Amino acid sequence: MKLNPQALALGLAWAAGACAAAELPYPAGAQPQALRLQAGDVAPRIDGRLDEAIWQRAPVHDAFLQHQPEDRLPAPMRTTVQVVADEHHLIFGIRAYDPRPELIRAQLARRDNVKRDQDFVMVALDAVGQRRSAQFARISAAGVIADGVFTAEDDGEDYAPDFDLEAAVQRLPDGYSVELRWPLASLRFPYANGAPWRLMVARSIPREASLLLVSAPLTKDALSFIAEMQEIGGLGDLAERVREHSFLNISPELTWRATRDRDGAQTRKQSKFTLGAELKWRPRADWVVDATFNPDFSQVELDTPQLAGNTRFALSVPEKRPFFLESTDVIGLGQAVDQGDARGLAAFYSRAITDPEWGVRSTWRGANAEATALSLRDAGGGQILRASAYGTASHEQARVSQATFARGRWQAEALGLGGLVSSRDYGSGQSNRVLGLDGSWRAGAEDQLRGHALFSRTTAGFDVQGAPVAIRAETGHKLWLSWRHSSEDWANTAHIEQISPRFANDNGFVSQSGVRQASLQLNRRVAPESLAPLGEWSRFQVFEAEWQLFLKQISTVRDAAHGVRAGEVVERRIHPGFWFVAARNTDVWAHLSFDQQRAKAGGVLHPLRTLNFGFGSNPAPWLSYLTGELELGRRLDVEADRVGRGANVLLEAKLRLPLPGLPTHWSLELEQRLEQGFVRRPQSERAFTDRAARTLAVLHMSPRDSVRAIMQSTGYQRRAEAALAEEDLQGRSLSLVYQHRLGLGRSFSVGATRASAEPGRQRNTELFAKAVHTFER
Repeated sequence: MKLNPQALALGLAWAAGACAAAELPYPAGAQPQALRLQAGDVAPRIDGRLDEAIWQRAPVHDAFLQHQPEDRLPAPMRTTVQVVADEHHLIFGIRAYDPRPELIRAQLARRDNVKRDQDFVMVALDAVGQRRSAQFARISAAGVIADGVFTAEDDGEDYAPDFDLEAAVQRLPDGYSVELRWPLASLRFPYANGAPWRLMVARSIPREASLLLVSAPLTKDALSFIAEMQEIGGLGDLAERVREHSFLNISPELTWRATRDRDGAQTRKQSKFTLGAELKWRPRADWVVDATFNPDFSQVELDTPQLAGNTRFALSVPEKRPFFLESTDVIGLGQAVDQGDARGLAAFYSRAITDPEWGVRSTWRGANAEATALSLRDAGGGQILRASAYGTASHEQARVSQATFARGRWQAEALGLGGLVSSRDYGSGQSNRVLGLDGSWRAGAEDQLRGHALFSRTTAGFDVQGAPVAIRAETGHKLWLSWRHSSEDWANTAHIEQISPRFANDNGFVSQSGVRQASLQLNRRVAPESLAPLGEWSRFQVFEAEWQLFLKQISTVRDAAHGVRAGEVVERRIHPGFWFVAARNTDVWAHLSFDQQRAKAGGVLHPLRTLNFGFGSNPAPWLSYLTGELELGRRLDVEADRVGRGANVLLEAKLRLPLPGLPTHWSLELEQRLEQGFVRRPQSERAFTDRAARTLAVLHMSPRDSVRAIMQSTGYQRRAEAALAEEDLQGRSLSLVYQHRLGLGRSFSVGATRASAEPGRQRNTELFAKAVHTFER
């Protein structure tokens, strides 16, 4: 099973306890200290230079350790962090010393694309102080910002949220320095009884060994990256002094859009101006209110195309729209990572909201509890999913609907309990309601249990033509329980789940129902002293390795409406394999698949045998990321309900290139992704070919100005045979956008998008210009 290298780099740390911490070369009592600005003090200017007088007085914290590629080692390069605080900001001054400054990777990139292939420093802040979640910001050596939220429950990082940060970098003869101003208005913390704020700083050095240094005594035998964040000393009563501070941001946006749609011989043209607005109001530290009116998402990047021709189930896509990204850790925005498996709660899937006319949301955080609620008016035009054991039916959302969701959560030191309510009302007696309970329990430093129970009631159905109709109420449930264990020797997870046939969640993501399933992932960590032979075999120094075994089975629950009997095996997986990490942040994995799959109710349970191989690496400054995956062997052709020889190949490369002859600060960010899958018929010719390609190019003219081009294509071809008609489906899109951005709240964009689809001779062309300006109070 492949482990994401980015998640690996910044997602593997929980302290192994006092005994393990005592073994680390970390000074006892080391703690970052802040300097409070007093009357007459001059706050530093954010220019990346640590030359103001205040930095000569601020305490220096330089107790950093190596965390990647090998932990428990002293940091090979010095890094220092200083913190200055006033009643409006935390200001960080970070000095990254480097004996080889010419090797620093400092290319311009898009916001939120600061990865381990670049030199960067990272600041993680937990203003609640409970180490359950933390806001973070990465600042590359080129001054690019990536920000988001860490969550401890699922050991994940979400880059979707954006904060109003200001950062600057200065290159120096012996490294670089960073200044980061973090407004206290962007922090979320309790009004009363809050714990001390916590901090961790990390530094990435992408050389041969791809170093990651951290300012806390972390180890890899981990449940969560943020569990050992340290208290920030010297802040005193700052939280109490600023908890009454309020702010109000109003961001009107004006958009001009001209469209030309052609469907066969019919052509429709339209040109219009629209005015929208977003509002963010924080009346005090623990409350945030967001509102949106007629939002326009023309600047949002196109979704990456996925292979969908040989699957029975709906595919999830990540959220990128700003309104939905406030406090995502509270709402429980989970992503489906494998059919039926969920990372996070996944009870609210914001992409189910297609075109909101207006929306309002409120979020509250206390010392041991938090809650959020939202309601939106959706203009429709999207898809409503209705799942079964062998596929996901997709119906057009033809009506305006009201979507409402609320979740609250109480948390103690090791125990968390939550409840939620979700409603989708389509009018005319058609609705979907969901109630749920969820919980988590951290059983010591190595084990965590999580679970949820969701119950639905649905009166929104569809007739045989797919038209929406009111139906007699159908009820269903979804029960899920997971266990995660991480120690020096093992990293294991297990899930059990049951989803009843009539369970539906129109505000969530449900791709399969009417099933019971169980899965187990066992990862046996190889002792460091045993890695030398593996390094000799691979010709690289190997830093980590695991023997892996993945087991999974999905079976049916009786569903008379779809003709499904109880106890049919839909899927069975047995995947033994290995994984290791070597130089240049290179991870390699391989496993054998001894699988069985059934394509339809009452059909044959087909045996499948494949070899799966993958790798990811940061090879060079210009080739910042290269990854590949290969599945080869006997694969299932779902439509034909048979097995044939086939393959699935994925290649992705990310390049960062200087542009000779142009200003030195100009650079090109280029990403290429190619994916293709096929299965052959018994006569050895291909039964189908499924492909997707994406090219993304960004010309950076300055940190504020860029031109982005995205070219995408998809194709699915199937040969005709006795029971199947010939198919040739093609889709293409091209997007070109220029953007000038001043921080988060002021921008101007102009662009064009063209898309086509065959058959049907569909052509869609769109031109737009958009201006956003934020007024603050």
